[in-house]
Amino acid sequence: MNDDELLRYSRQIMLPQIGIEGQQRLADSHALILGLGGLGSPLAMYLAAAGVGTLTLIDFDEVDLSNLQRQILHTTADIGRAKTDSARSRLQAINPLVEIQTINARLNADELRAQITAVDVVLDGSDNFATRFMVNRACLAARKPLVSAAAIRMEGQLGVFRCDDPAAPCYQCLYQDTGEENTGCAENGVLAPLVGVLGSLQALEAIKVLLDLGETLAGKLQVFDAMRMEWRTMNLSKDPNCPACKQT
Repeated sequence: MNDDELLRYSRQIMLPQIGIEGQQRLADSHALILGLGGLGSPLAMYLAAAGVGTLTLIDFDEVDLSNLQRQILHTTADIGRAKTDSARSRLQAINPLVEIQTINARLNADELRAQITAVDVVLDGSDNFATRFMVNRACLAARKPLVSAAAIRMEGQLGVFRCDDPAAPCYQCLYQDTGEENTGCAENGVLAPLVGVLGSLQALEAIKVLLDLGETLAGKLQVFDAMRMEWRTMNLSKDPNCPACKQT
C-alpha cells in the first residue's frame, strides 16, 4: 500500500482485527451488489469507503423523484439517469481507488450465476421475493456467501447465508416460494432511515465475511422493529425439503 492508501484507511488499519493485512484483503476482494435503492445505497457507499477493491453493481432502473427520500446514492440532478451510472459517479467520488463495474440490465438466472461466480460475496438489496429466490439459487450454484436484507414500513431483517457451505441453511430454507407478494416500498411505504440501518449492517456483515472477522449472522436472522427499537434474533436450520438446496 502507498502512503495515500495508508492514510485513507488508517482508522481501519489501526484496528488489531484488521491491520494492513486485512486492509489488503479488502482491496483484493470483489463484492456484487444487486439493487441500488434504499438498501444498496448505504451498502455500496460503505463498501467503497472501506476499500473493498472491486464492486459490481447491478440494477436496471432509472432514478425517480420518489426514490430520493431514501436512496442516498442519488441526487435530484440524477433524476432520469440510470441508477448504475449515478451510483458509479458517486462511489468514484467517495473512493477513486475502488474499481466499479456496472450492469444496467435485468439479468436472467444464467447471466446472474455467471456474474456471481467471479465474486467473493453477494449483497442482495432487491425488494421482491422472485429476485431474492433467483439470487439465492445462483449463490448456491456458485458456492458464494450471500448477505441479504429487507426493509418495509417500520420493520427490517438481516441474514447471512453461507451458500458456500452445503450444511448451512439458505434463503429459501427460510421462505418458501409460494408466489409473488407485494413486498416493495411502492406498495407498502418505508421510513427513510430504516433502509440506512439495514444497508449499513449489510456492509458490516460483508466485511466480516470477507475478513473472516468475529461472528457473522450465518445461520441466523435478525429482525428489527423500528417502532420499539427492538432486535430479535432467530436461529435458522436447514430445511431437508428445500427445493433450492436439493438442486445443488
